[in-house]
Amino acid sequence: MTDHADSPPVRRLADWDADLLTRLATEHGTPQYVMDLDRVKENYARFSAAFPDAHVMYAAKAHTGKAVLEALLDVGADIECAAWGELQRSIDAGADPNTLQYTAVNPPDHDLDYAVNLAEDAPGLTITIGATDTLDRLADRGYDGRVAIRINPGIGTGHHEKVATGADAKFGIPYEQVPEVAERVREEFDLVGLHAHAGSGVLTDGLEDHCKAIERVGEMARRVGDNELEFVDVGGGYGVPYREEEPPLDLDVASEMVRDAVGELDATLKLEPGRYIVADAGLILTTVNTIKEAPDTTVVGVDASLATLIRPAMFGSYHPMYNVSAPDRDPHEVTVGGPVCTSADVFAHDRPIARPERDDVLAIGNAGSYGYELASQFHSQPRPPEIALEDGEARVARRRETLDDVTRVEQ
Repeated sequence: MTDHADSPPVRRLADWDADLLTRLATEHGTPQYVMDLDRVKENYARFSAAFPDAHVMYAAKAHTGKAVLEALLDVGADIECAAWGELQRSIDAGADPNTLQYTAVNPPDHDLDYAVNLAEDAPGLTITIGATDTLDRLADRGYDGRVAIRINPGIGTGHHEKVATGADAKFGIPYEQVPEVAERVREEFDLVGLHAHAGSGVLTDGLEDHCKAIERVGEMARRVGDNELEFVDVGGGYGVPYREEEPPLDLDVASEMVRDAVGELDATLKLEPGRYIVADAGLILTTVNTIKEAPDTTVVGVDASLATLIRPAMFGSYHPMYNVSAPDRDPHEVTVGGPVCTSADVFAHDRPIARPERDDVLAIGNAGSYGYELASQFHSQPRPPEIALEDGEARVARRRETLDDVTRVEQ
């Protein structure tokens, strides 16, 4: 695992091998996702090396593809899951269910049924609760196993208000209610830890606010007795630079600030990076099909859409773009959009890109986290393939869907 710890802290879009990307586009068509599993392993190793005394888990929701999960399990990662499907997919990829942590957020009955049944044969499974209702529902199912309490620290951080979970009432037990809830958990279950997640996409300049939330988690751990807890989990949220001019997260600074914020603990510190592990390991290849000169901009139409990558439409997210076919052409400000019938289906507005022409292949960077995970079949578009790169080889990790895949559930 530590063999990869000294790899570069960020992989820019221009660092990818253009010849390889051109070949992949030719062989597998576009749009397609490309996922570099070697980079996934490097990112996990680098993060783990920065927190040598912590237990680093991978937050599966960032990318639950089997190839990614298998790569991380190969280098010793444990998996944190937010839904029953992620639990099952982690097990299918080779995870020991006794090592899994299930963070239940308003869990449907089916999710709790699955988790409780799983725990009957895997008593090491941890269920993290964020509402006393969940405790009632677990008790109704006869569950008395491992429970962690998710705290709402009242402080949210991250790149967008929609991911600032630490201040959102949807997530976690209100801070001052935690000691009372902890007493109940100790009476009816096995209280093994506390958990919190402040937000997502935090870079170095956002660490101060991020660590204010972590400080409150450490304080609460000592209030409820950290010497009686197995772990204190401060979640993930560690970001990657999406814009070319943004510096990468300084992991040495992050490690020092997180340790100082959480304070002295008898319990093990846990962290759950997701985006940091997979974001810059993935990209999208898409082909230009239309060039249109409009009064205020040049519109470049591509075959990827918000059904392929919804983050720009959903969060207003910036993703770097690169002309793989002709990177040396003079840059030209263009608006890049897909074939979906909404004005939200735009990847970039007035972005300087090496002048695109019809049939050029463009790359959309930092698509490894919350990319394929949020892909849809809107407009009856089959989802793209995912090509995995590992040890110098390329393979199809997920085939391209067909229309039969889109319609097979209809009756």
